[in-house]
Amino acid sequence: MKKVGIVMGSDSDLPIIKKATDMLKSLDIPFEVHIYSAHRTPEEARSFALSARENGFGAIIAAAGMAAHLAGAIAANTTLPVIGIPCKSSNLDGLDALLSTVMMPTGIPVATVAIDGGGNAALLAAQIIAVEDKELAARLDTKRAADAAKVLKKDADVMSQL
Repeated sequence: MKKVGIVMGSDSDLPIIKKATDMLKSLDIPFEVHIYSAHRTPEEARSFALSARENGFGAIIAAAGMAAHLAGAIAANTTLPVIGIPCKSSNLDGLDALLSTVMMPTGIPVATVAIDGGGNAALLAAQIIAVEDKELAARLDTKRAADAAKVLKKDADVMSQL
């Protein structure tokens, strides 16, 4: 099975990354997590991206706040799918990171999830890998059915109260 690479610009992004790693663990998907900064460690970030395919990765998640250049810097150095997580900051509440992550130039795409959307980033990475992995696709189907069952149970609970 392909693994998911996860990079964050700072350890302050760890609570968001934890949402992603928890989701990946629940789906039994291997992953690696690193801290690389697009600005402070650009060579390390570039080296990770350039070697990601040969190192067995099928998708990369990149989380950063404020200027949020990390996902774009990673995407510029690999043709693997890159999923950006814009992280909330104290200045503009994450809007700056969202716009930086989503506004990539033609030719260097970055799939972007919601601000602080670690869980959805992991699910999107899983869906990408599941294109070629039937067992993972089945686990995703099972998760989706369980999620639907939870909603329907809540619906029934609400109806019984009214």
